[in-house]
Amino acid sequence: MRALFRLLAIPVMAFSTQLAAQPAAPAGGHVPPPGASVPPMQGLTDLPGVVSWNTLAKVKQIKTKDRILPEFNQDILALNNKEVKLQGFMMPLEPGEKQKHFLISLNSQSCSFCLPAGPEGVVEVKTKAPIKFTAEPIIVSGRMSVLKDDPMGLYYRLTDAAPAAAVK
Repeated sequence: MRALFRLLAIPVMAFSTQLAAQPAAPAGGHVPPPGASVPPMQGLTDLPGVVSWNTLAKVKQIKTKDRILPEFNQDILALNNKEVKLQGFMMPLEPGEKQKHFLISLNSQSCSFCLPAGPEGVVEVKTKAPIKFTAEPIIVSGRMSVLKDDPMGLYYRLTDAAPAAAVK
């Protein structure tokens, strides 16, 4: 988890005014103890054709000799290397109006240097082309990777991502 906090320490002050206007993230964005299941996520409404944050939350943390690693269920493992859509709030990792590498989260960001959720509630996103920053929820599509031992403490990554629309 510390490595993830170091990743987030990249300055994002250009967005602090927009982000400060956002409501605070709901409580519960914590990492449960090893072996515990994560409670159902709250926040964004599930959309047809978009991966639910409740699905991504179905992960257990297992304590190994010197660290805590995720243990994913079959619903999550089935998403690995698949093209998926994901809805969430953009968390910039670099300054600038357009973002090509950012985190997307279940909850809106209330502090430029704080995670609004645990590792089950954020996904690293790498896009094909830069996307304009917004404090509103976005939908992106891309190839999902389920990360079993990421050095940054991340559980999920979306690559070759692009803006998408929900299925109606």
